[in-house]
Amino acid sequence: MKEITKETYINWYKDMLFWRKFEDKLAAVYIQQKVRGFLHLYNGQEAVLAGALHAMDLTKDKMITAYRNHVQPIGMGVDPKRVMAELYGKETGTSHGMGGSMHIFSKEHRFYGGHGIVGGQIPLGAGIAFGDKYKGNDAVTLTCFGDGAARQGSLHETFNMAMLWKLPVVFVVENNGYAMGTSVKRTANHEDIWKLGLGYNMPSKPVDGMNPVKVAEAMYEAIEHARKDGPYFLEVKTYRYRGHSMSDAQHYRTKDEVAEYKKIDPITQVLDVIKKEKYATDDEIKSWDKAVKEKVAECEKFAEESPYPNKQALYDMVYEQEDYPFVKHRL
Repeated sequence: MKEITKETYINWYKDMLFWRKFEDKLAAVYIQQKVRGFLHLYNGQEAVLAGALHAMDLTKDKMITAYRNHVQPIGMGVDPKRVMAELYGKETGTSHGMGGSMHIFSKEHRFYGGHGIVGGQIPLGAGIAFGDKYKGNDAVTLTCFGDGAARQGSLHETFNMAMLWKLPVVFVVENNGYAMGTSVKRTANHEDIWKLGLGYNMPSKPVDGMNPVKVAEAMYEAIEHARKDGPYFLEVKTYRYRGHSMSDAQHYRTKDEVAEYKKIDPITQVLDVIKKEKYATDDEIKSWDKAVKEKVAECEKFAEESPYPNKQALYDMVYEQEDYPFVKHRL
């Protein structure tokens, strides 16, 4: 694994802070109804992505995830302005404004969504890995999903086939404690989701998902195993500070519980190391914070000023045949 250096910590801090502020801005404009539909924010889970990106080979490895998917493509290299524009439903978005919050996608940057169907991406991730093995690409696919999706039957079918064919895939359950509003302990007679892999002889283990160092170490081990010997399953134990979506009143947990987890905020943990090791001065840290705010403002401005797509494009994206006979009304 690449060494975790001073530069690593500085980049982690800048990236995670930007992801946090990016999501905060989306929450603000959602309330203003500039972003519509559902909105699922990643606040609190940033260490999972930061650690994973450090362990991945971004020249060939791939990622697929669920609908809490705004910052992952940014980490993979997608222009954040295009991500925000997509959420605004604008032409300059990653899917020309037609995918929206839950369906960010970039084949160019090997980010394969963004999927609104709970657990729907689990077999798709294995399918991407199958394609890489078939073509001899030496690439690994990180297939991420939530603790609620771990209860889907498709997970078991996929685990079985992935192990049978020794596919280069790392299954990652981001266990943030709640499937919408249902706690993990209410969904099964044990709370150790990682043990689901053991029934298929799949290497499996739990990981501290609030610490990017712990995540990076576990991810690297899993990715290199998958590259050579087949599937690996990680239960990354994390926490989300905001509700499941913007419409979530969060009656299922207490403010004290959230406050306890904020004491181990991944951004604060990284910043504490930077200060302790004297990797940066207070003035440098303030300059980074200012740069992050400016970058988020640029994304907002870009999205605000971008045009909406032509309504005709809705048809053009679905129907290849221009005179398709069943289209009765053109916009």
